[in-house]
Amino acid sequence: MSETNSNGQSTPTYEVEIPSREALLGLVQKHLKPVSFDEFVSHFKLGDERQQVGIKRRLRAMERDGQLVYTKANSYGLPDRMQLIKGRIIGHREGFGFCQPEEGGDDIFIPHHQMYSVLHGDVVLVKVSGQDRKGKREGRVVRVIEPRDNDIVGRYFVDHDMGIVVPDDSRINQDILIPNHATAGARHGQLVVVKITRRPNKRTSPIGEITEILGDHMAPGMEIEVAIREHDIPNEWPEGLDQELNKIADEIPKQAYEGRIDLRELPLITIDGEDSRDFDDAVLAMPEESGWRLWVAIADVSYYVKPNTVLDQEAWNRGNSVYFPNNVIPMLPEKLSNGLCSLNPNVDRLCMVAEIEVGPRGKLKSSRFYPAVMNSHARLTYTKVKQILDGDTELREQYKDVLTNIESLHSLYKALASVRKKRSAIEFDTQEVRFIFNAERKIERIEPVKRHVAHKIIEECMIAANVEAAKLVESVDDINALFRVHEPPADERLTNFRSFLGELGLELGGGEEPTPTDFGKLLSEVQQRPDRELIETMLLRSMQQAVYQPDNTGHFGLALKSYSHFTSPIRRYPDLILHRAIKAILKRKGEFKGALTGAWAYDDTELDDLGIHCSHTERRADDATRQVDEWLKCEFMQDHIGSSFTGVIAAVTNFGLFVRLDEYQIDGLVHISNLGDDYYQFDNTKNMLVGENSHRVFRLGDKVEVRVKQVNLDDRKIDLELLSAESPTGKSRMPKGNKGQQRNAKKGDKNSRGKRSNKRKPSSKKTSGQKNSRGHSSSKGRNKS
Repeated sequence: MSETNSNGQSTPTYEVEIPSREALLGLVQKHLKPVSFDEFVSHFKLGDERQQVGIKRRLRAMERDGQLVYTKANSYGLPDRMQLIKGRIIGHREGFGFCQPEEGGDDIFIPHHQMYSVLHGDVVLVKVSGQDRKGKREGRVVRVIEPRDNDIVGRYFVDHDMGIVVPDDSRINQDILIPNHATAGARHGQLVVVKITRRPNKRTSPIGEITEILGDHMAPGMEIEVAIREHDIPNEWPEGLDQELNKIADEIPKQAYEGRIDLRELPLITIDGEDSRDFDDAVLAMPEESGWRLWVAIADVSYYVKPNTVLDQEAWNRGNSVYFPNNVIPMLPEKLSNGLCSLNPNVDRLCMVAEIEVGPRGKLKSSRFYPAVMNSHARLTYTKVKQILDGDTELREQYKDVLTNIESLHSLYKALASVRKKRSAIEFDTQEVRFIFNAERKIERIEPVKRHVAHKIIEECMIAANVEAAKLVESVDDINALFRVHEPPADERLTNFRSFLGELGLELGGGEEPTPTDFGKLLSEVQQRPDRELIETMLLRSMQQAVYQPDNTGHFGLALKSYSHFTSPIRRYPDLILHRAIKAILKRKGEFKGALTGAWAYDDTELDDLGIHCSHTERRADDATRQVDEWLKCEFMQDHIGSSFTGVIAAVTNFGLFVRLDEYQIDGLVHISNLGDDYYQFDNTKNMLVGENSHRVFRLGDKVEVRVKQVNLDDRKIDLELLSAESPTGKSRMPKGNKGQQRNAKKGDKNSRGKRSNKRKPSSKKTSGQKNSRGHSSSKGRNKS
């Protein structure tokens, strides 16, 4: 017999009949105390020795999965009756940690001494032992039931003939001992990948073996290699994939045209960034008496990526493409992502189309979806479209064949934008940056990324298609897909945001349940304030993270009742799921026979699991790209040690102030010890530091001038020195004792520029040193909602 455990994994099949997990759990639940092994044997009448061996193995498996707990009295009990909580360990760079409960709720604090025998990422059983000084639950680790299976990246050091690896991830505080026979030839200071062979305990450090040598510390592109491995991002294609790809013709086969609507004469165009290589959407707008007709053509990835294939399994595994500066880990192989599924100009391409009727005031009136074949009439960039709309004579002549389309898209955008404004969608004008590298592959400068009208044209067209796709799926009872869901802000975050606003003399309407309209009104009020960007950032932090799920509960940020992701199946697996579902709907209707290859109707259980998985891979990609960005910013700031900058206090903590530099949008820390000759107390409710004697106050939004004191590449930290500060009202908050520092900084410590921090030694803190493969940053960024 066989069955499935709590993690969805198959359990072994036994030669003899033994009780199922459900039966074993049922017996334990009926008893008032834990059940011994002999009691199991007696109750189920397991006289055969093979049965007893089998049930012992099953009980151990249930113990491993956290369904049962083996007690000191040699009995099996239920975790919840023993006040045990199953969760994942989240380490902290300071040595303590947290247990993130599997069932949800607040994290449980794990003190230093309890972290010695666990690693960041372990799944454990924790018993709540009390409360910490802040009133939060504190726990004791009872047992590790699922050790982390990710390898660890770190720097290899040799000290007194002893090899150790210092993990790059600061959440792992134990150094890993490496026996002489397990070094794989690594040299002192190199970045390596380690597999744990013996786990840590309260007395000994973990032991491991080096499985891969990434290269020298500070080598170009090393930070990407580290991020890929630390976040477990799949980056190698599996066996068997080449065979499947070889079966896909380099050109569209004739039979693929059958049953599709021919749009090759329509002047569809693509509009993307200058450095984009894959074009998964094309657009066309035509004016009509009743408004506009909008075509949004999306690459028909589902034609090539069929369910239950190696290609599909790997696309699911990756979940999405991951965009690093000048580097991308694609969801699909290049033959598809940059070839057959990229809507390159002047070649036929298979596509799925959303044809939408838009009213004169921007209301979406009706839509239909269908498979088609298209031929892009032009590949334009955002910059070129903006210049064309600004009246660039040369470009208007060059693109005269599609000029009407561009101008119609612009007028349509204005109508769609007015509807967006009326429904009070929350619009963030946050500042993004990109890295520019010189010929020596060194960061030359950091530039702001400016969003202009061309970006917004495409964004509104994509939102329209996503909305109509969600409506289509909702209209069919038993064919479902994943919705893009964004819940309203949680109570605690909302309270913190209101406290922040109160310190600035602002207020958010709506009471306990503010609507997007309330947030939109607030954003309108602060548009002319000098601290507008900070307020928008804090508002963004108050929001919950958007997720994928089969249950539609709306998109709060966009103020939409129904929203999905239809427009990027090249780089997002949820979009591919939606395309398959739409084809299944069309197939049921009996339309477009022969052109619906890849149709698939998912059941509810599949979609629940897919939603969780796709949300996870998206967060994984975000964390990895954020880590690389932090490293590159630290590398860049090494050449600015001693320089002074203006900035704004972006966060206040009990250990200091995080300041965002105006020029580069880079955050650095002014430690509390550098605030002057006073003791400062942290006010958590008001997010500020207050001097005990001077009564000086440092709040979010205060303008400051700082000096770059040092850059720690190992911890990806920038330490700043405060020179001056003033509140948004202009009142000076300059700490005592810093006047001399301010004068010296204004002179500029030129001699300190270009210095590198000291090489890391085995006894020092975590490493992260690595340079990037040089080039412009590349991110599709579009439609992140």
